[in-house]
Amino acid sequence: MISLFGGTEDAPDAGPEEAPKSGVFSRMKQAVSRTRESLSSKIEGLVALTRTVDESTLESLENALLASDLGVQTTTRILAALRDRARRQAIEGGDELRALLKQQIRAILEAPIAQNPTPAPPSEGPLVTFLVGVNGTGKTTSAGKLAAWYRAQDRTVLLCAADTFRAAAIEQLEIWAQRSGVEMIKTRQGGDPAAVLYDAASSAKAHNINELIVDTAGRLHTKIGLMDELEKMRRTAAKLIPGAPHEVLLVMDATTGQNGLQQARLFTQAAGVTGIVLAKLDGTAKGGIAVAIAQELNLPVRFVGVGEQMTDLLEFSPEEFVNSLLE
Repeated sequence: MISLFGGTEDAPDAGPEEAPKSGVFSRMKQAVSRTRESLSSKIEGLVALTRTVDESTLESLENALLASDLGVQTTTRILAALRDRARRQAIEGGDELRALLKQQIRAILEAPIAQNPTPAPPSEGPLVTFLVGVNGTGKTTSAGKLAAWYRAQDRTVLLCAADTFRAAAIEQLEIWAQRSGVEMIKTRQGGDPAAVLYDAASSAKAHNINELIVDTAGRLHTKIGLMDELEKMRRTAAKLIPGAPHEVLLVMDATTGQNGLQQARLFTQAAGVTGIVLAKLDGTAKGGIAVAIAQELNLPVRFVGVGEQMTDLLEFSPEEFVNSLLE
């Protein structure tokens, strides 16, 4: 049986921990503080003994960037640009090096956003977003936080509990629906995810919902049956809502770094991913993984998770991220 839960009137009031925090920039700065402290201290140490940045300095910078999880490909690109600049015109000290680094990193982050801008709301029906990824990355939590984020943008939201393999996932999403004051469609554990999605899409259309967020089951790209199921869900959404799903967001755990990136590289090829939700950014000193994602997957980072509370999901801004990382 399909059930409808939540509703703004029945949702519990957000407690003090849910209150909006300080500005986005300060929250981003706090989230990447471990990475910034590591990277900035190394940059300061590199230029402390010399005014002009030389090849030895750049070699040491390469190690610092790799330690921050920017990855080999990304680091190689940045260092090539800096060496080219140094050949044409000397890099004078830490401030100029920092400014050039900001410029390079921001360009890498902005490129996939320009190629894959956030989709505009469709003329008919809701904007449909699938959240996909492997188990343990924070998909269900991200779905709930994303619902709260859209609510804060004055958008109406419906959650779809299409992870029917884990009873805990359905229960967890229901809690998030109640906390964020949105409705949710669910079925019993083991039910057909495509059927749940059909009901959710039909309900969203009937009630003029702006955003339909679909929490899918955790899967690996090698699990053919589960990937086929995801494709069935895509077809179901498209039958009811033109162009759906409009977004397929892969939820990645920032703390897994390059290991997670390799898994994501394979997953995106099989699942039609259009963007990334980078969860648990506040839990790592290797926040450079956001840059590696943009460079190596050519996918935009749409949102970052910066904590455990309902409001701890930030829309990603390359400018704010770079300034937070290298101030």
